[in-house]
Amino acid sequence: MISKELLDILVCPDDKTKVELVGEEWLVCHHCGRRYPIRDDIPIMLIEEGDKWRIPPEKP
Repeated sequence: MISKELLDILVCPDDKTKVELVGEEWLVCHHCGRRYPIRDDIPIMLIEEGDKWRIPPEKP
């Protein structure tokens, strides 16, 4: 499980927007639509990894 302290400082490496924990497996940037997986309690915050799982960003 990722600590609250770590979640408070994690941002998308591309656009520097705060990411949100979704379930226990993903960190999602709602600005660009990238999803970063969490493996063995370690967030994989590589842009290339986020691109693999990209979803269309939400429209305001």
